[in-house]
Amino acid sequence: MLEAFGTRTEVPAMRTAGRPVTAILALAAALALIGCTPTAGPLGTPSSPAPTGDASVAPPSGDATPGPTGEASPTAAAPATSEPASSPTSSAANATPSAPTPTASPAASGTTLVRAYFVLGPTGLVPVLRTIPATTGVAAAAMRQLIAGPSADELDASPALRSAVPASTRLLGLAIKNGVATVNLSSEFQTGYSQSAPDARYGQVVYTLTQFNTVKSVVFQFDGQASSGIGGERSAYQGQLLRAISVDHPAWGASAGNPVRVSGVANVFEAAFRVQVKDARGQVLADQQVMASCGTGCWGTFSASVPYTVTKAQWGTLRVFDLSAKDGAPVDVTQYPVWLTPTG
Repeated sequence: MLEAFGTRTEVPAMRTAGRPVTAILALAAALALIGCTPTAGPLGTPSSPAPTGDASVAPPSGDATPGPTGEASPTAAAPATSEPASSPTSSAANATPSAPTPTASPAASGTTLVRAYFVLGPTGLVPVLRTIPATTGVAAAAMRQLIAGPSADELDASPALRSAVPASTRLLGLAIKNGVATVNLSSEFQTGYSQSAPDARYGQVVYTLTQFNTVKSVVFQFDGQASSGIGGERSAYQGQLLRAISVDHPAWGASAGNPVRVSGVANVFEAAFRVQVKDARGQVLADQQVMASCGTGCWGTFSASVPYTVTKAQWGTLRVFDLSAKDGAPVDVTQYPVWLTPTG
């Protein structure tokens, strides 16, 4: 349990890479000090342009939510195996995420942007962008990206992105009708299920499928057999699997845009909390109060436009938090890396 992030529950059966995080963070920090940024490319979290002094450099990728899908079943194509071209690393609640490691990637062509929802730290669902080959079966492709799990760099981030969905799970079928997605998964999905704590795997699937505006709720099947009492709409998982301030846009490691449009749901005292944007050095570029549509015991939506000023494109940090009524200290903190760009 990480008190700094306002987490309340432990998610079981998470996958982790077990890699030497210290060495990776040291390399990332060194890259930040010499002003390196990743090269351009198409996949997942934004692949940044090569180092440049051009203040008008464009964002490497957007953070759009996919449109409707009418697919009736998974496509026959194998899941995409390419991972994001860059891999930002977030850090503890009061620290600044270090710069991503530069990697090269091919240019985008005939691709579609989707989201998979993973768990940031012990709890708290966050969207991560994935670029897939263009297909009419985008919901099935998004499910395959979810099952594939976080990339190695996402697993090595601090706090790490994790998944409660077993890697051995197979997508057997997917039908969408009248706003309901019926997803048929192999029985491996249920491996390691625990009734002692909220199980994030169902929330991950529900959030990943309801990113499409033709899907309002999800019904689960396992090996073709209907399963009752699980699934449903996003709201069913808010109290269990979301932080008190849950950002849905921009995604983890995505291009923020300028101004950054920050949206999601929150359940905080009197519906008020703060949004900050920090630059690559951790300096606060913007600090703005945001109001949710409901608060103090209820979940409300929020959407705010937060302008900031940078002279050149760079990795920065999006930070949301509430202020303690006791001493004014930041509480319910969530932060992760985003790609910042100048205006114009």
